[in-house]
Amino acid sequence: MENVKPKKKQIDLNPKQFEGDERAAMTAMYEETLKHFSEGSIVRGTVLEVRPTEVLVDIGYKSEGLIPANEFRDISAIKPGDHLEVLLENLEDDDGMVILSKQRAEQQRNWDRVLETCVEGSMIEGVVKGRVKGGLLVDVGVDAFLPGSQIDVVPVRNLDDMINKTYDFKILKINKDRRNIVLSRRELLEERRRDQKKRLLTEIQVGQARKGVVKNITDFGAFVDLAGMDGLLHITDMSWGRINHPSEVVHVGQEIEVVILDVNLEKERISLGLKQKQQNPWDEIEAKYPIGTRVRGRVVNLVPYGAFVQLEEGVEGLVHVSEISWTKRVARASDVLTVGDTVEAVVLNVNKDEQKISLGIRQTEANPWDLVAEKYPIGARVRGKVRNFTNYGAFVELQEGVDGMIHVSDMSWTRKVNHPSEVLKKGDEIDAVVLEVDSTNQRISLGLKQAQDDPWTSISSRYTIGQMVKGKVTKLASFGAFVEIEEGVDGLVHISQISEERVQKVRDVLQPGQEVEARVIKIDPVERRIGLSIKAAKMADEEFHVSEEMLEGLRPGEDLVDLAGAFDAAMGASSESKEEWRPGDKGEDRR
Repeated sequence: MENVKPKKKQIDLNPKQFEGDERAAMTAMYEETLKHFSEGSIVRGTVLEVRPTEVLVDIGYKSEGLIPANEFRDISAIKPGDHLEVLLENLEDDDGMVILSKQRAEQQRNWDRVLETCVEGSMIEGVVKGRVKGGLLVDVGVDAFLPGSQIDVVPVRNLDDMINKTYDFKILKINKDRRNIVLSRRELLEERRRDQKKRLLTEIQVGQARKGVVKNITDFGAFVDLAGMDGLLHITDMSWGRINHPSEVVHVGQEIEVVILDVNLEKERISLGLKQKQQNPWDEIEAKYPIGTRVRGRVVNLVPYGAFVQLEEGVEGLVHVSEISWTKRVARASDVLTVGDTVEAVVLNVNKDEQKISLGIRQTEANPWDLVAEKYPIGARVRGKVRNFTNYGAFVELQEGVDGMIHVSDMSWTRKVNHPSEVLKKGDEIDAVVLEVDSTNQRISLGLKQAQDDPWTSISSRYTIGQMVKGKVTKLASFGAFVEIEEGVDGLVHISQISEERVQKVRDVLQPGQEVEARVIKIDPVERRIGLSIKAAKMADEEFHVSEEMLEGLRPGEDLVDLAGAFDAAMGASSESKEEWRPGDKGEDRR
């Protein structure tokens, strides 16, 4: 159907076509008719014609009016003859047409109805129409504004979820002049929540099981809405097992059933528990994991002093670093284990009250030290690699995890060894003899010199008084110099036997490494001493004889006579005793 503009009615009430009294009467009737039609008023009309884009309506005026088709929810339901209330927007536009609005008439009626039935502070139902700047637009019969701060008691993450949904609202303000209504859903929810809170606090009791909705999650726990107030579900009360973050157990919006652990009416605080809905796995722990039981678990945490192993949900045992290996010295558990490893262990101790289980990994294997005494009997000759030094000796690895220690006093038959590096180097493969075995303290004492022939047993057959010898200066002391005349055998040249001339300082005449020639002036196999004289080496054989003067510096009972003491003096050793490892000592750890 073509869009045809309405024609003016055939009747013409213009009083000019009449004369005399008749004209006056018509004039009065025309003016009276116009009084009933004013722009902005609501009038009743009858549908004359329904067109695709508009509806033609007769309101009893001299011309019909037009209503746009988009003002009808379903224009197909409109038929000629239907009666409508419309608002007269314009009595005559540029084309002489009457402009009507059905929607504005409805809004006006609704606004009047709202003013009649609603006051500030009353409750009203409405449908959220859409988002506007600063909040939401709500249809309560007329459009009303819901500010963003008044939408809910908590921030709403997605406002679009509320569109086309019906809610109850509280009227905060009505502006009649501007025809503006401001709503609040938050105040209504808070009022209801206060009522629910009072009711909840009178009903709630410790030990009750109640349903709630997870409202918020923090690092230390989750807040649960119990339909009246929030309760705190602490992370330690979420599970009997280990939890790194509450989000591993619950999520926002989740409905859960919790147990009331504590109610503080004064502070209005409620403590909740989730794990209490399940049996505590520690209740029968001693029967389930008796001492000596072999178990299997997963490493869940590493600390410097050990590793925590989860045996089941809520049950963890600690493997101390000292219980990881029989033979290896483990400084940190992380050097051997990583989180997630599956390990086997043995239960060493169970403390139900403190909820602690001690585990040992090394107990799953045989202790090699239990077989050490059998494998390395005293007197046995063994071979090993020099692994490490201390001030008092050297550690020799006999097998993986089993070391023996050679004390400096057992390194040489002939020398006073002050430090093991004087005789050995790290990595050397050496032969030694087992001197002592202490399986309890995991120690083996070895001797290096005992694996060699004692050169002093045949010293008298190899050297005689007056014999000329050559050697190398090895050490200097204030009283003389030590000269190595064969490997492992040193002789002492007293300062008085260095030169015919008086020697004030030994280092003015001799230097370490210097080759010298001397005569043997004393041999003492018992005290393991050889006295030498460089001065006597310049004598002819027939002129040489041992005099009291030659032996003056080597008299028994004097400090210089003891070759071992002489070495101490040569190295500047103090008279204070030094801590040394001996078999059975419990001092410095050998590893």
